[in-house]
Parts: sequence; structure tokens; C-alpha cells
Amino acid sequence: MTENFPPLSEHGRAAATFAEAEDALLSRWPETRLEPSLDRIAAFAELLGDPQRSYRVIHLTGTNGKTSTSRMIDSLLRAQELRTGRFTSPHVEKMSERISIDGEPLDDEAFVRAFNDVAPYTHLVDADQPHPLSFFETIVGMAFAAFADAPVDVAVIEVGMGGSWDATNIADGDVAVVLPVGLDHAQYLGDTVDAIATEKAGIIKPGSRLVLAEQSPEAAAVLLARAAEVGATVAREGVEFGVVGRSPAVGGQTVSLQGLHGRYDDLFLPLYGAHQAQNAAVALAAVEAFGGDEPLSDDLVREAFARVDSPGRLEVVRRSPTVVLDAAHNPAGAAATAASLVESFAFSPLIGVIGVMGDKDVEGVLAAFEPEMTHLIATRNSTPRSLPAAQLGEMAREIFGEDRVTVVESLADAIDLAATLAEDGQAYGDSIGSGGVLVTGSVVTVGEAREMLKGRDVMRTDLKGNDR
Repeated sequence: MTENFPPLSEHGRAAATFAEAEDALLSRWPETRLEPSLDRIAAFAELLGDPQRSYRVIHLTGTNGKTSTSRMIDSLLRAQELRTGRFTSPHVEKMSERISIDGEPLDDEAFVRAFNDVAPYTHLVDADQPHPLSFFETIVGMAFAAFADAPVDVAVIEVGMGGSWDATNIADGDVAVVLPVGLDHAQYLGDTVDAIATEKAGIIKPGSRLVLAEQSPEAAAVLLARAAEVGATVAREGVEFGVVGRSPAVGGQTVSLQGLHGRYDDLFLPLYGAHQAQNAAVALAAVEAFGGDEPLSDDLVREAFARVDSPGRLEVVRRSPTVVLDAAHNPAGAAATAASLVESFAFSPLIGVIGVMGDKDVEGVLAAFEPEMTHLIATRNSTPRSLPAAQLGEMAREIFGEDRVTVVESLADAIDLAATLAEDGQAYGDSIGSGGVLVTGSVVTVGEAREMLKGRDVMRTDLKGNDR
């Protein structure tokens, strides 16, 4: 990928540093500006030599759980000594998290190299198409090319949004994985479950294997019809595979899973919640479907699940008081997070810090958290898309009541106040030291909180003045 470059132009300039590569990518159309076409990414990939055709692919879509499931699939594949590429989005803290090889995100040097390998071709596509390449299309091209250069044996690819018109869909998945489909991104994908399912069904390719998480009847009908249309072989959660049993454990949970070709009992999964157990069952079925007709080694499965992590998904980042980060940003995700907190943590009081994007179902998210949160601190993250804290506070008071909501503009100060309230549990009639803090509402909010909290020993002192 590094030979015979066309001459560089201002639009296809090389980057000397990570910051320069990041700036060049962010100068393109944002992920929220969509024009439904695969023409640009297909033209881009063709100029790059169609790298997505040089390895096998497991392709994932769905409303919630894609990133965690992708990470579990990646771990199971690497346990079989396969070299993996993984593309996920959005990132939590750093853009390079989106492209991983052998389970590790590209370091700064590798990310710059990946950008420079494709940059000379971006302006050629821009000049030839009615619209320029977007940020997302460009980073998808980077990932596909980096995986080919590595080279990897298999790429685990998470869609950015939807399926049919997502830039990742120029790759043909040997296995298509559809996590639960619900209402999200309605302004882009449609305002009914069957409309959204129709869009997501586009990743199911002729002759592939479809691994289908538990779905609503409306979504299942659409997805199964697509599978029948293209001759895909179907494996359904709750029928061909699923969770047999689970129980909370220190640092996560113990799960027993029925796979497509075998049963795997008493596996330790260092992630919290029934939804993560279901994600594990889906990941196991996807890897079994990818590999053929033989069960996986019990030791291999046990080792792979034990080493899984998923940053920003019910992630404990502090103790005394405990601070948990979770990227739930729609009602279904918020409900799963709330249930998991009750099961695994039992905080009393639980202080919520929420910053959401303005285009989300904010009322639905707030309603899902209301029964479990003692007090809510409405705040915002640093992006223009973030709902203003005062507006979020107004909406929250309609659901939580006047006395259970505080508005704090700065995310850092909001976390600081939440920690104080959680520690001083007696203010809510609870014992000191039993409280916890949940920071949630958006991947961006969680990423900014994670960066603030990382490496800090005295949270309330160190957070002062660090408003993003």
C-alpha cells in the first residue's frame, strides 16, 4: 500500500503526527451527515485494491451490544491463534481505538501510517463523486487497508449505523450477526422497528451464516425474510443457542452457554449484566458458525471470555465512592444498565450524572433510569450535539421531580458533586460509604469522564478546573 502513490495534494496531504491525521479526518463530513450511497466507499476501496476482499469477515449490526460482542468474538478468534482485525465505532477516548489488530488498537505511529497509506487517494474520490468522502468512509477505508497490510486472517467489523448503506457493507461477511434491534437513530433509519430492521438486514449476504440475537416479532420477521431471500443459514438465540444459566460473581458473572455445537458451563465473564451474558452467547455462536461444524475447546472458550473487557460498558473506574461508566444512550440500553446495577452493585444511594446528545430519545433514557437513581445531575459533554444541561434538567424534573435533579454545566464539576453526594449517603437516609456514581447518557460523555478520571487518586481535588 505504500508504493506508486499519485502526487499528494492539499486534500490528500500526508500527516506527520497523530494530531494531523486526526485533524484531516475530522475536517471531512461528520458521521451524523449521511448521504445513502455505497458509491464513494466502493470507489475508494477500488483505488486501494479492494482490501476488504483479502480476508474473511464477521459483520455485526443491531441497536445495542455491537462493540462488546465484537470484542468477545475477537477474543475467541485470537484464542484459536487467528490473526484478527477489529473495527468498532464510535471510540470512547481516542480515534485509533476504532482500528485494532490482534486485539490492540493502532498506536499513534501505526495510525498515522494507515492514514498516509490511503490519503493520496481520498481527493481522487472527492473529485469524481457528487459528495466528498466522509470521516466515517475514510476511516473504514483505513481499517480495511490496515487489515490487508497486517495481514489478518479475519476481520470483525461493526457497522457505524444501520447496515445496507453503511460504509462497512462493501465487505461481504461470512457471518452476519444481528444484535437486538430497537428504536434508535430514527431520523436516519426510520421510526418503526421493522423499518430499522430492514436497513440492518442489508448486511445479510447470499450464502452467509446469520446469527440472530433475540428479537421482537416485528424485527425477527424482517430479518428472517431477508435470510430466506438470500439463502443464508440461520441460528437463533433461544432456539439453536443461548444462555443456559448465569449468576453474579465478583468482578462480573458466571455464565453457562449453549453453543451451536456444544455446551460450555461455568465460564467467568468479567462484564456485568444479563445483556452481556446474551452478548457472550451471540459471540460464541458467531465464532462457531465461522469455524464450521465442530465445537470449540472448553479451555479455549474459558480463556477467551476471561480476558474480555469492554471500556465504558458498566466499567468501574473508581472506588470510595465507586464510579461506574456506561455508554447507554437509548431507552433499551438504559434499561439494561439499570437492571445490571441493581443486580451487581446495589448502590444506596445511586447518584446519576447524565449528558446526552440532543437527537436521542432523552425522555426514554431518563424514564429507564428514574426508578434506580436517587438523584440525577444533569450536565453535558463538550460536543455541539450535546443537549444543554439546563434543557436536560428541565426534562429530568418532569420525570424525577424538582428535588431529585441538579443542573451542573461542567461535566467535571458534575462528577465532583456526585461523588460528594454518594459518599454522604446520610443525606438520603442511607449509610455512609454505600453510595455510587453512574456516569452515562452518551459514548462521548463516558469517554470524557474516563479521560478525566484515569490516573487520578483524589477525584474531587483533581477534577477541579478540568472542565472539557
